[in-house]
Amino acid sequence: MGRRLDKRIAAYQNELVSRHADEVQTIYREMRMWRHDYHNHIQTMKACLAMGQIDKLADYLETLDRDLEDVDTILRTGNFMVDAILNSKLSLAKARGIAVNASASVPPQLRVSDIDLCVALGNLLDNAIEACLRVEREEERFLRVYIAPKKEQLYICVTNSAPGREKRLGSRFLTRKSGFHGFGLLRIDRICEKYGGAVTRASEEGAFTSELLLPLA
Repeated sequence: MGRRLDKRIAAYQNELVSRHADEVQTIYREMRMWRHDYHNHIQTMKACLAMGQIDKLADYLETLDRDLEDVDTILRTGNFMVDAILNSKLSLAKARGIAVNASASVPPQLRVSDIDLCVALGNLLDNAIEACLRVEREEERFLRVYIAPKKEQLYICVTNSAPGREKRLGSRFLTRKSGFHGFGLLRIDRICEKYGGAVTRASEEGAFTSELLLPLA
């Protein structure tokens, strides 16, 4: 039994590595596209300057300034590791045609370790993205993330589109994913238990919501 479980955990870890590699490739692809556009922007501004078209150059710079906000980091939470995991996952979601709406603020001092928080967030977002991709119509796919201090706890809420209602067995929702993806849900639950926090999940037609409460320092 022990060897079988070890093999399953190893397979799960290999899948995580593959998934993270996909996310890194997505970010590098966006960086290459931005670099290509940056070169073209410089050439355009040089042409405006050479022809003395200062007003046109000013308008162009204003447009670039607005566009830069869209290609900038999606979120800056105040926590470097949380920024890394959130921006990685949300960039991947956007690249897959999922409408993303996110707001996050994380205090610098937390009782929860950065590693545990990132594991919980990573699994939450992995599950949300996979549920979104099961929705057939791309225009109906959405992902909403809200993270903020709430009294003495850090409140995390992730809502995503889903194909119908999720099935449940007692108090637990059943994963539709094959293999050992259920490890993600289990790890979220155990992290909440470890710190005396709480996790709730709710399913309605076309949407699924996960809420976590984790104690602050």
